[in-house]
Amino acid sequence: MNDCLFLPANCGAELSTAAPLYWQPANGPGLALSWATCANELAGRSLALVLPMEVVSACAVQLPTQKARWLRQALPYAVEDLLAEDVEQLHLALGEPLADGRHLLLAVRRDLLKGWLAQLHAEGISVSAIYVDADLLPRDGIQVLLHGERGLLGGVGELRLAFAARDWDNLAGACSEEPQLTIDAKPWPLLAAGQAQAINLAQGEFAVQQASGHGQAWRSVLGLAGLWLVLQMSFDLAQSWYLQREGDAYAAQSRALYQELFPADTRIVNLKAQFAEHLNAAASNGQGAFFGLLEQAVTALSEAPQLSVQQLDYSGDGGELALQLRADDFASLEQLRQRLLQAGLQVQLGSASREEQGVSARMVIGGGA
Repeated sequence: MNDCLFLPANCGAELSTAAPLYWQPANGPGLALSWATCANELAGRSLALVLPMEVVSACAVQLPTQKARWLRQALPYAVEDLLAEDVEQLHLALGEPLADGRHLLLAVRRDLLKGWLAQLHAEGISVSAIYVDADLLPRDGIQVLLHGERGLLGGVGELRLAFAARDWDNLAGACSEEPQLTIDAKPWPLLAAGQAQAINLAQGEFAVQQASGHGQAWRSVLGLAGLWLVLQMSFDLAQSWYLQREGDAYAAQSRALYQELFPADTRIVNLKAQFAEHLNAAASNGQGAFFGLLEQAVTALSEAPQLSVQQLDYSGDGGELALQLRADDFASLEQLRQRLLQAGLQVQLGSASREEQGVSARMVIGGGA
């Protein structure tokens, strides 16, 4: 149930500063307000606007069609003979069918309704539904409510009327059945409770754009999908940045090793091609054994970025390549030895010593096993 804001019976096209309104919350006691203080109390709230029956006309109409898409077009023609005012100037709100198949219809001047809604909107008050006070009476038979000097008639059927309370005795005899009479000095909770069965005038051009549960569910799914996409892109970018850094580090180590082996090459354009060129030249000069061992050592070292070569010696007579290595720990040296053994090389790991920067050891790589 929505909070309700009741407009006074004598409200004009524009609500004056002193216009008496009444705010009935969905839960708790209500509060009488002037238009001047209304914004202070209700700004930012969403509520149902309740129009006085004095500004609304009610009738029952037989419609030529039951198809929803044609009803709005058929309404003006169906009611133009039943209403005294120009139907083009009226906003028509259609209710559920009555017992005889006709539909209850409420009509209010379009310019009045637009003006009130504009005033509320300007004060930051959101209108989620629009009702008429006489139409909020219970549907249990014919209902009459006497409130001070004012009376309302409604309930089951098509009768919707506002009248002076002093005239009730004269009107009572015109009812087709005995009405249920309620005298209440504060009838707003009773009226607010009737929203479920009342006609909501927020139809057609005054319809409130509310998202359906299905749309909300899809927005939730799309929101989660968008969040997942952002997280995935962030992960991919982070992983790409990490791999780029690793690749740059390996490339820098390879370049440093190449410059150490071939200091005469001051210009490196294509490291792989230039290294292969040196291997081919060495093979043709009888130095293939050295470069064969060196290539296998470089391959194994490229998988261990935590290792660095401090010194390299080669013995042509014994066919041995000696490397003075520095590592973070002993385990890194042992892992390198295992990789070289798996490559079919003879490996001797000399005594390792711990230094301030890590571990230093000499490793001798022999011929093929």
